[in-house]
Amino acid sequence: MWWQYLLVFGGSFLFDVVPIPFPPAFTIMVFLQIMFGLNIWLVIIIGVAGSILGRYILTLYIPFLAGKIFKRSKNEDVEFLGKKMKEKGWRSQLVIIGYSLLPLPTTPLFLAGGMAKIKPLYIIPAFFIGKFISDAITVHLGKYASEHAKSILEGALSWQSMTSLGVGLLLICALLFIDWRSLIQKNKFQLKFKIWK
Repeated sequence: MWWQYLLVFGGSFLFDVVPIPFPPAFTIMVFLQIMFGLNIWLVIIIGVAGSILGRYILTLYIPFLAGKIFKRSKNEDVEFLGKKMKEKGWRSQLVIIGYSLLPLPTTPLFLAGGMAKIKPLYIIPAFFIGKFISDAITVHLGKYASEHAKSILEGALSWQSMTSLGVGLLLICALLFIDWRSLIQKNKFQLKFKIWK
């Protein structure tokens, strides 16, 4: 039975270590909890731990990857955004918690943090709070609806999941193509599409 919890950890890790918006990690948690009838609190704790490790590793490797594929000016722009975020102190922590509570992919948050070279320990505690609360609610809802497992699996391609994916991709595009330095320093909105090396 321990291997089933290892699947929860591994699935959550894999969903959250990739730099593209995958379905949220709670989808694999709900699926495995229903499929194997696992202890709901162990699924939540182990799944959130897998997600956090995945996001931690994402923030470690994304600066290297960004340096290889984006122009230096784009990386400096996102670093500037990260410095501004850190200046906000506890308010930015509340934003991270609030964002983690929303049913949106957190990939853009960690891409921005990694590219901005923000230390993962600045993001992860607030992410943990939001992630634990949102995943606990979602996994409990999944357990409640477990007798309708077929409809849950069909819901993976619902308009809500497609909207969530679209919003995640839109946020990544905003991160990459908006000239954040011009917007923050000069209140001038500009798009820059020549960001690739």
